[in-house]
Amino acid sequence: MRILIKNAQIVNEGQVYKSDVLIENKYIKKINKSINEIADRTINAEGLHLLPGIIDDQVHFREPGLTHKADIYTESKAAVAGGITSFMEMPNTKPQTLTQELLKKKFEIG
Repeated sequence: MRILIKNAQIVNEGQVYKSDVLIENKYIKKINKSINEIADRTINAEGLHLLPGIIDDQVHFREPGLTHKADIYTESKAAVAGGITSFMEMPNTKPQTLTQELLKKKFEIG
C-alpha cells in the first residue's frame, strides 16, 4: 500500500519544514517538497505537524499491583494511538520493578 502525505510541517532533527512524504508498505520511501506519484491513499496535511515519534518520559502503567487504575495493555495501546513510540515507566508499582526477573515479567506482559 502506498500512502502520500501532502503539505505536512515535518518536525525532525531540530528543524521544521513543509514537505510531502511517500510511504510504501509501512516504510518511508521518499521525503520531498513536491511528490506527484500515484498512491492508494493521499492525506492532505496542510496546517498539521508530522513527527517521527514521541517519547513519553513519565508513564504510569500501574502494573503490577494497581491495575484497577491502569495496566500495560490498555495504556500502551493508548500511547501508540497518540503517536508515542517509546516510553519510560515511573516506579510507582507494588512491588516496584527493581530486579531483572520483575522486568522480564513486564516485558512478557507488554
